[in-house]
Amino acid sequence: DKVDGKKRGENAYLKHLTYKGAKERYIEITDSIKERIDFELQVIENSGYPGYFLIVQDFIKQARTMDVSVGPGRGSAAGSVVAYCTTITNVDPIKYDLLFERFLNPERVSLPDIDIDFDDEGRQKVIDYVIDKYGQKQVAQIITYGSMAARSSIKDVGRVLDVPLQEVNKVTKAFPDHLSANLNKVLATGGVQKKLKDSMNAEQNQAAEEFRVMAEQDDEIGQMIRTAKRLEGSVRNTGIHACGVIITPDDITKYVPVTTAKDSDLLVTQFDNSVVEDAGLLKMDFLGLKTLTIIKDAIAIIKSKHDVTIISDDIPLDDKKTLELFSKGNTNGVFQFESPGMQKHLKALKPDKFEDLI
Repeated sequence: DKVDGKKRGENAYLKHLTYKGAKERYIEITDSIKERIDFELQVIENSGYPGYFLIVQDFIKQARTMDVSVGPGRGSAAGSVVAYCTTITNVDPIKYDLLFERFLNPERVSLPDIDIDFDDEGRQKVIDYVIDKYGQKQVAQIITYGSMAARSSIKDVGRVLDVPLQEVNKVTKAFPDHLSANLNKVLATGGVQKKLKDSMNAEQNQAAEEFRVMAEQDDEIGQMIRTAKRLEGSVRNTGIHACGVIITPDDITKYVPVTTAKDSDLLVTQFDNSVVEDAGLLKMDFLGLKTLTIIKDAIAIIKSKHDVTIISDDIPLDDKKTLELFSKGNTNGVFQFESPGMQKHLKALKPDKFEDLI
């Protein structure tokens, strides 16, 4: 009953925050906007994730008060009006006809995933706020496991068997240069695995055959390759997920085993990303984005040199001079638009409105 009451409270509070935000975001809450909001809130309630939205909107609100730059929203979360009204995102999904179902689908309940961009200097401030708010024992980063690929296992075994480095390098260079190639497929019983063989070109197939001959040799090279094949795929080292942070409702050790990170005080889950979600824990993505730092620095320089205050969120999306820059392909440093191919298209297509860029 206590749990039910808590859930009811979370849903009611999220509804309150959403409608409060809707009054500020939309001049008039029309029937269609109300229908969309109520639909989303119902799906969020049914999937049991109101708390997730409440936590995210809280630390985003805090980030803005701490002068940390927050991205306007990316990925499927930009399709949520609830996220827009609670200022998690800054893109109006109704205006751009974005689908909520890409984010949370009533037909297939999957964990919501909101990628939040912070300027890479401010990111740590937000994580520190979350640790401070929920407690050191309820916040953790996520471990990653690095496994031994073909070349790294050959190098490691070569080092242990005292095979001269020159010889080891010769063997690793002889291994076929194909993305799907691994020792088990190349050295499969009876010949190179058929699927791999069919996807490799003549040169790669020749390299694979020559490598098989090396593996059968009755010397330290053959022994090294055969040993490496047995070790391939085993865990070699651990790391930390670049942006994933877990927040638990109680002491984290009640849910998953943890360890401590080498260079920070933050706990680290001993389950990796895939298993952490299976264990029922919710992952928050705190992304550090260099672009936001560059924008922030540029705004500070403009303020000090010209005494002009620019608020990036207030820059209109139909700004003529900005669109002219896009038409000229002057888009270095602009996410998704800086590749040579994209710049070529921009020059040819000459976009003159935001919808063209979409």
